[in-house]
Amino acid sequence: MISAHRLFKSYPGTDKAEVRVLEGLDLEVAEGEFVAVVGPSGSGKSTLLHILGGLDVHYSGEVEVARTKLQYLSDRRLARFRNRQVGFVFQSFHLVPNLSVLQNVLLPAFFGAESIDKSDHRRADELLERVGLLAKRDRVPSQLSGGERQRVAIARALLRRPRVLLCDEPTGNLDLQTGDEIIALFRQLHREGLTVLAVTHEERISGAAERVLNLRGGLLVNSHQSQELER
Repeated sequence: MISAHRLFKSYPGTDKAEVRVLEGLDLEVAEGEFVAVVGPSGSGKSTLLHILGGLDVHYSGEVEVARTKLQYLSDRRLARFRNRQVGFVFQSFHLVPNLSVLQNVLLPAFFGAESIDKSDHRRADELLERVGLLAKRDRVPSQLSGGERQRVAIARALLRRPRVLLCDEPTGNLDLQTGDEIIALFRQLHREGLTVLAVTHEERISGAAERVLNLRGGLLVNSHQSQELER
């Protein structure tokens, strides 16, 4: 489902020197896997996720997600790929503050090629019911708790029935109990067959994943099975 080979990524540094973040990284994630990528701050976890999701195109190497080779896509086709194949969940939620909960969930449909119809609204309501927020569909994000905002973001990510869910520190702004609830939702989505890749520094998420990869020095240098699943 996700394949990256010889992935290099650099950023401009001081004195015209480049800062290399990814150093020929290789990654394989099978369909239906739940994989966590861990590593210290600045190790390139978010950079890797942005490349796999088609948000960052300035890299060298080969990237294939959901049978789509990203390095060959035009901007327009890349936008369609993001809209149809991948769902994103970020630490900061990225909800539009002046839109209602329902309107935030429907955002991916606004950016699709087709107009929004009744089926989109039904799908949004189904997702909001699943995350326990159907009764708050008309509220705006400022009227929700942090955990509720993240559940709205997850519902939005699932609207187009993506094949891959990419999560960047999804529990970073949440308290312990709320974070556990979000992780439980990820595990349920994984059991239903969704491919989930999360970058995180939290052991709770790595403990829930099937496989844990360590990103250090621009490479995935270690891999081990989730201890929770081994027990």
